[in-house]
Amino acid sequence: MIFDTHAHYDSGGFNADREEILAALPAGNVGLVLDPGCDVESSRAAVELAERFPHVYAAVGLHPEDCAGCGARELDAIRALARHEKVVAIGEIGLDYYWENNPPKEFQQEIFRRQIELALELDLPVIVHDREAHGDSLAVVLDYPELRGVFHCFSGSPEMARELLRRGWYLGFDGPITYKNARRAPEVAAVTPLERMVVETDAPYLTPVPFRGKRNDSRYLSYVIEKLAEWKNVTPAEMERITWENGLRLYGLEGSV
Repeated sequence: MIFDTHAHYDSGGFNADREEILAALPAGNVGLVLDPGCDVESSRAAVELAERFPHVYAAVGLHPEDCAGCGARELDAIRALARHEKVVAIGEIGLDYYWENNPPKEFQQEIFRRQIELALELDLPVIVHDREAHGDSLAVVLDYPELRGVFHCFSGSPEMARELLRRGWYLGFDGPITYKNARRAPEVAAVTPLERMVVETDAPYLTPVPFRGKRNDSRYLSYVIEKLAEWKNVTPAEMERITWENGLRLYGLEGSV
């Protein structure tokens, strides 16, 4: 079975058929899904999906693109949601310097740090979003040696990957590893041990080839698994099993599913 460790089924992109798709996933060989929130509203929606579907778990957090104006009230709401029995991580949190209209870098870093401290308080892993902010993202997490989690859709260098892996982090691999311009991804995969790889869709985004341009969902993860299996010289069935076990370990679900 496949564990999609990062999919936004609370997104408006699934408003037309969300229930049908989620209900059909187990029959499509997708045994588990982790839905991370991006603000208080989407975090609450992710928790509600986790309550309704046994194979869905949630993470809660404030995404760097969505953290403008956030303060104690929003952080308290995330803390309350994080105590739900099906919330297994704080995320999606991190830094995003790609868009000019994103909140100021210093503010993003403040909100990132406050959510890291919440994760440590609650003994939860984190899901890190890092876009065009590799140096600062690494510097922040290195300030918390006991912190663990995953760098979602990892796009940093092999050197950055080695440093994170040395400290016990997992790396997420998504649809872009199937694209023709995925030059860095094979290098990162080469330095990443099998036991530190997890697979993700980021649905409804980042659809893999040959469906690029269409809405993504967890049933397309087999193409990501096949590419990783090719690079790591294992069978797709082995890669599916390994990434399933890694996802369970990352989110503390061993023995509970």
